[in-house]
Amino acid sequence: MWGRLIALIHKEFLALLRDKASRFVLIGPPLIQLLVFSYAATFDLSNIAFVVVNDDPGLAGRQLLARLTGAPSFHEIATLPSTDGIAAFIDSGRALMAVHIERDFTRDLLAGRPGPVQIIIDGRNSNTATIALNYANDIVLAFAADWAASHGTAPPPASLITRAWYNPDLLSRWFVVPGIVGLLTFVVTILVSALSVVRERESGTYDQLLVSPYRPWEILLGKAIPGFLIGGAEAALITAAAMLWFRVPLTGNPLALALGLALFLISAIGIGLMISALAATQQQGLLGAFLFLVPAIILSGFATPIANMPVAVQYLTLMNPMRYLMVILRGAFLEGDGIRALANQYWPLAVLGLASMTTAAWLVRRRMY
Repeated sequence: MWGRLIALIHKEFLALLRDKASRFVLIGPPLIQLLVFSYAATFDLSNIAFVVVNDDPGLAGRQLLARLTGAPSFHEIATLPSTDGIAAFIDSGRALMAVHIERDFTRDLLAGRPGPVQIIIDGRNSNTATIALNYANDIVLAFAADWAASHGTAPPPASLITRAWYNPDLLSRWFVVPGIVGLLTFVVTILVSALSVVRERESGTYDQLLVSPYRPWEILLGKAIPGFLIGGAEAALITAAAMLWFRVPLTGNPLALALGLALFLISAIGIGLMISALAATQQQGLLGAFLFLVPAIILSGFATPIANMPVAVQYLTLMNPMRYLMVILRGAFLEGDGIRALANQYWPLAVLGLASMTTAAWLVRRRMY
């Protein structure tokens, strides 16, 4: 039995890796997507263009502007004589933000009164606007506290001290890259599995399997194991790139991450084999894989929190294995979670894996007759 199974697995690997194009598809695009997503899909702002209208002739206005222009995330592109020119810069997209310092800014601060500073922001991209506004607000609050300390005036009535757990520098890459590990592993595993059975049917070798001494479960296992090994190797490669290239720390137990990935791969392979059993051609298999991948990624919590989705959609995500893998990845990478802390994510993946593999076995057996 084991000899037949090993021979079938060997045949599957030969079919996948027999030409350079297939080998490149398995390795090249995932690495390219990892680099593109990790560098492009970032919420950090590093070049906020802004214009200045400084009506204050005093020292405080110049000091505040020095802090803004000296910050690495801000880039001053123009100093305007009046507020009349602000609209042209923001409407054209040349500036994201405008800073207007009132005439009595220094006088008010020296008198112990609040000094008005107006910040005008381009709100067409609300997420970018909120991040830029938070950056500017931090600089203004720090200036106000330092001014009060150096001039002996009353400090601000309340000061906000923040501490970010798990991601001290609030780097969006630490949030995005672990999710990309799961996303690319999912894509590769689904594609490999979704083409395994239908490739045999399209090439005409499926009939040979039917008259061979293989049992249905042996055929299913022979199709599943190559996908599991390729998906595991892909996950290990992308995880290594996340840690060594992007410097995302793996603070949790590596065994906890490996166990979660193994259970996830079983679920993904089962779904891929279901698609492959239902498809008549490889083109249908590819279309079926992408029809499943797009909503599965959207409903996984990769980009938007599941808690913000409608309640009915939240229940729908319970059938999505990517939902549980996202928690496992971010828990293992950032939160330092171990196997015990992630146990409530493992058992749903195990149930989904059992259900998908059972359904795939039934579909493969049904298509044999």
